[in-house]
Amino acid sequence: MIKRKELTYDNSYLLKVFNRDFPHLIAMAEESRSVELFREALRSFVSSRLDTGERGSNMGNAVAKRILLLLDYDETTVDELSTGEELSIHTFTYFWQLLTGKLTDNVSPDLFIDLYHQFMLLEHPEEIVPDRSQVKRQMSRWPTGLDEEVIAVREANKDRIIKRLIRKIERRNAPSSRYQFTPEMTEEEKYDQVKEWWNTARFHLALAIKSPKELNYFLGDSLSEEMMQLLSHARKKGMPFFVTPYYLSLLNPGKEGYDDETIRSYVLYSEELVETYGSIKAWEKEDIVVPGQPNAAGWLLPEGHNIHRRYPEVAILIPDSMGRACGGLCASCQRMYDFQSERLNFDFEALKAKESWDKKLRRLMHYFEEDAQLRDILITGGDALMSQNATLRKILEAVYKMAVRKRKANEERPEGEKYAELQRVRLGSRLLAYLPLRITDELVAILKEFKDKASTVGVSQFIIQTHFQSPLEVTPEAKRAIQAILDAGWVITNQLVYTVAASRRGHTAKLRQTLNSVGIICYYTFSVKGFNENYAVFTPNSRSLQEQYEEKAFGHIPEDKLEELDNIVTNKRPLGKKLIGFLRDNHLLFAATDRSVLNLPAIGKSMTFKTVGFTAEGKRILKFDHDTGRRHSPIIHQMGEVFIVENKSVAAYLRQLEELGEDVKEYRSIWNYCEGVTEPRFSLYEYPGYPFAITEKMTNLELENE
Repeated sequence: MIKRKELTYDNSYLLKVFNRDFPHLIAMAEESRSVELFREALRSFVSSRLDTGERGSNMGNAVAKRILLLLDYDETTVDELSTGEELSIHTFTYFWQLLTGKLTDNVSPDLFIDLYHQFMLLEHPEEIVPDRSQVKRQMSRWPTGLDEEVIAVREANKDRIIKRLIRKIERRNAPSSRYQFTPEMTEEEKYDQVKEWWNTARFHLALAIKSPKELNYFLGDSLSEEMMQLLSHARKKGMPFFVTPYYLSLLNPGKEGYDDETIRSYVLYSEELVETYGSIKAWEKEDIVVPGQPNAAGWLLPEGHNIHRRYPEVAILIPDSMGRACGGLCASCQRMYDFQSERLNFDFEALKAKESWDKKLRRLMHYFEEDAQLRDILITGGDALMSQNATLRKILEAVYKMAVRKRKANEERPEGEKYAELQRVRLGSRLLAYLPLRITDELVAILKEFKDKASTVGVSQFIIQTHFQSPLEVTPEAKRAIQAILDAGWVITNQLVYTVAASRRGHTAKLRQTLNSVGIICYYTFSVKGFNENYAVFTPNSRSLQEQYEEKAFGHIPEDKLEELDNIVTNKRPLGKKLIGFLRDNHLLFAATDRSVLNLPAIGKSMTFKTVGFTAEGKRILKFDHDTGRRHSPIIHQMGEVFIVENKSVAAYLRQLEELGEDVKEYRSIWNYCEGVTEPRFSLYEYPGYPFAITEKMTNLELENE
């Protein structure tokens, strides 16, 4: 077995490792005059390890079939979906060249490290048995924002930040700002005034940190010189900075105390992101809209960039309002492409809703009203809750009126030709984590008013789709905001982006447990998408599968308890206490209601894949299939096989974990995860049935071959 330090060995040393542990492979390569003969010999050798008896489905068989699949795809060319480019696969050509001393190409040792582990697993198959006590130990490493020790650090942070905010306000040249001191105020009075302002979201948005120099100042001058140079370069390239004082207070600038890397990596940019900014491509190609032409998923959309769509049942609405901004810019943001193009930004004055938006909103609602299949609207951005209350009320009122008209129109349509009516309304917002002070009584009243009205016209699912990245973000302020939204009758679901820091053993399990305790259920655990800009934060899909089978396993709800949990989430309050009781009664560490997925361009979310090769950098090449558990645009029938190259090799990922202080021996089973199957959806996330038959036709769809 390759030891920890050998993750950094070069190809010459790895050849010695293969010679030591697999001399028969060396001999096989040397006896083969060409790579074609080597592949034939290797295929015969691996096939001989297949057990066709009663034990035919054992772990050894799985590894043998995995290597045979790699052989099938060797020296083939595939279309890589994310880049649209042809990709040649040379996995065993490189391997033969290594073993025979003929390797001349610039091939990373990471490729051969991965192959080493595959052959080691072929010789010594390992059955993986999840360990509950180990998972509990791993979870215990991660504190929450509700822990007394963490709260104490943040109170000190708040004190430091308030004192520096006083200096910032004194230096501001903003006579129109409501956040000013009068000349006669003492230092103590200024402190008390800022402490009072601290409790309002508008204050944090107005006083947000917008430059590297300011960021370092408010972090107690704790950033390194190298980081400051990188952030300064980012600023020169036009990358926006936007961090609220509240969110900054969650970081730990000291050397002692809690590990804040998961949230810190959302605030600080990586070298790859900075270098790529300005040339970032759209990963989700269906988000590229050309007037009058179908998007990559085949959907015809209204003009502009207000509606995004991939599936028949759901479309995203991005308002022309402050909802095109966020409470902060996440370094791994899936819409960084839109920030780069400045369709999303932090110019609040320019983003305030105008009369033209009100007219446009009515036109956009007609798109939903006249579509045969749409039943789910996700209002996001940016961030849906960044819109001002009056604007959000208008948007929700327009949605309600659209639902009324769509239902009324169905009365004239015969059975089997009726259109799908609105059933689900979602608001996408990270403000519960970034700025929970935004959740005011007025906002909650708007949400409750809309739910009461929309419930009378067939809408039955009201969801705030939020994004907590770490249990450290679940603070007393966030807990109060969550409770207020739950009291308004809305359900809150969480989407986690599975960054390197978030992927550490036990971290996601602890996040699920913490969220459940305050009444949030988990929805998705997303693999980081994107190209080189997200290299630093990308976690290979093998780790997602490892977490799914070895950690998430202790939150799987028994089949006969799913309906009970659905009823608790939908109807029982206080939800946090009800969920804790349910978990205790069923001996669960948390409720694993989330699915681990990658968002595929134009196709949708899936974790159904097989590894078919490696690039010269050692990155895995995955062949994906779409999620068969939901309806897709018919375009998937024209797309053929879907291939995606991962952002980094497994070995590179493990080296990152080492740098974060992780013991990589705890991740040793990661090499075993080379194929996956998409998990089933929790019943709450299914659409309710209709008391009538809807049409099978799809409107607003245009496929080239039709």
